[in-house]
Formats: sequence, structure tokens, C-alpha cells
Amino acid sequence: MITVHHLNHSRSQRVLWLLEELELPYEIKYYERDPVTRLAPPSLKAVHPLGKSPVVVDDGVTIAETGAIVDYLVEASGGKLRPEAGTPDRLRWTYWSHFAEGSLMPQLLLDLMLTIIPGRAPEALQEAAKSAAEAARLTYAAPNLKTMFDFVEAELATRPWFAGEEFSSADVMMSFPLEAGGARAGAFEGRRKIEAFVERIHARPAYRRALVRGGPYAYAA
Repeated sequence: MITVHHLNHSRSQRVLWLLEELELPYEIKYYERDPVTRLAPPSLKAVHPLGKSPVVVDDGVTIAETGAIVDYLVEASGGKLRPEAGTPDRLRWTYWSHFAEGSLMPQLLLDLMLTIIPGRAPEALQEAAKSAAEAARLTYAAPNLKTMFDFVEAELATRPWFAGEEFSSADVMMSFPLEAGGARAGAFEGRRKIEAFVERIHARPAYRRALVRGGPYAYAA
């Protein structure tokens, strides 16, 4: 039996959703973020040295990192939600599966850090920290995010799903950064294709079943 070590309000919600889409049996071990620091509890380090979620354990094998977990589960299902090898769809599937965490999430996290860190500086330094962080955000993080979101919007204008005409695990990978991005006020203003994609995934029965099993989920980077 597959066990998902699931942290509330985290990337591990994607793993539950994928398992529902693949119709693989699984159980959940639940973990709660610290209400002040928003960090995962130390007990997760007993599962994996980094103490992060998601982590999946299957027949004594421990798999961490969302992308690696997705690959493992797709393989375990016999290749469901993965386009045929040697096709353009398969190449797009590979690209977007890596783009989600390799390109888009780092920019979202940088933008978030530049937004919240000034408030954690000593009071005497907060104004200077805010000014420096805002300058970095406006000159680097925000323009990069705009370029990436414009790119995603243009790609989704050519097909309904990231790999092609059919839903795939690449859409599962892209869900979290787009949900997190959309949680920022005005992030997707004028980007109707991205908004429609998020609406489509939220309407999927498997997505809704995963929400019931996973518990409260407020997506944020």
C-alpha cells in the first residue's frame, strides 16, 4: 500500500490528486504546519532527512520530491497520464513536468520572500529592508514572473492541456505553481487561458476527491 506523508497546505496535495486520477490505492499520514513559522513539523524528518513533504513510501521504498513521486506513480500505474514516447506530446510533457518546479516555483518563492522578509527584519531596519526588497522584486522577480506567465498563457492558447489535447500528469505538476500564482492579487489579470486551466482542474472529480481526503488546502508558494 502506498503511504503519502501529507502536509496541509502544501505540494503534497498534488500527489493525492494524482493518485485519485490514476485510481491507485493509498493511505495518508497527516502532518500540520507550525501555526507561527508555517514550517513542517520535525516528525517528518523521521520519514526523510530533509523533513519536507510530499514523501511517499511504497513497499519500504521512500520517494521524495514531487516530480520524482509523480514519475514513480505514473510508472506504477503502467504509464497512465503519460503521452506515448517519441511524440511531440511526450516532449511537451517532459518539459512542463520540469518547468513547474525548475523554473516557475523558484520565481514565485523569490517573489514571496521579497514580500515578507522586510517585515521580519529588526524594527529599526524594516524601512531600509522594505525598500531594498521592493526594488529587487520590481526589477527582477516581477518581470521574470510576467515573462513566465505570458509564456504559459501563450502555450495554453494553442491546446487545452500542457502536453496536448489530453490531460496528463504534467497538468498535475503545473497545478500548484499556477494556483499559488493566482492567489496573488491581479496575477492573472488578462490571462484568461491560465484562469480557464485552473477552473478545469478544479472541476475534475479526482481533484475534488483529493480535497476531501487531504483536508483544508490553501495554495500558496
